[in-house]
Amino acid sequence: RDFEDVAALSQQEPEEIVRFDELVRRLEAESPDGAAIVRLRFFAGLSVEQTAQVLGISTSTVDRRWAFARAWLFQRLHEQA
Repeated sequence: RDFEDVAALSQQEPEEIVRFDELVRRLEAESPDGAAIVRLRFFAGLSVEQTAQVLGISTSTVDRRWAFARAWLFQRLHEQA
């Protein structure tokens, strides 16, 4: 499973949506910035540039934290599958 956006997530079963939200909450405990980026990129649909502007950080920082968050979520999703 690869959740790139809300449209992809909306095609999943309600349990998958709840599970994804729980994982984002767990990510927040480990990486608050990563979770904020997931919420802005994934749920709000902001671009890297828009996310950087909202958070007051560089686009390269957003890219790094987005990559980390996606890898972290991907790993947790597949551990539970």
